[in-house]
Amino acid sequence: MTPIPETIPPIEVRMAEIVFPNHTNHLGTLFGGQALAWMDKAAFLAAARYSRRTVVTARSDQVDFKLPIRIGQMVETVGRIVEVGRSSMKVEVELIAEDLHTGERKLCTRGHFVMIALDADGHPTSVPSLPGDIPGP
Repeated sequence: MTPIPETIPPIEVRMAEIVFPNHTNHLGTLFGGQALAWMDKAAFLAAARYSRRTVVTARSDQVDFKLPIRIGQMVETVGRIVEVGRSSMKVEVELIAEDLHTGERKLCTRGHFVMIALDADGHPTSVPSLPGDIPGP
């Protein structure tokens, strides 16, 4: 794998969780609030990593819960910077459920979060432009 030069900020973060009973509702599926918390965390990490700044959530756009996520499934949360403004970053976040026994993976939830970079005084500050062409692996 070719290393990515340090001048190109990383645009993606991946996290993995396992769904335990305390994460679920009475149907044994992931609470929507827990899903949103994991998604917001991934958006935060992606934006902070990309900008190398303190970031806060400004907005969560439409979040689509397509399929339920069940107890015992692994959830991969992928946050990816898809748009950059002066101080804002739009992060697309996906929750992908994986059955650890069969390896079957399904996209279950997708949403967008707008994160704002802050300076040391807590004011919005500029972030790097999104590169037009990011080299692949």
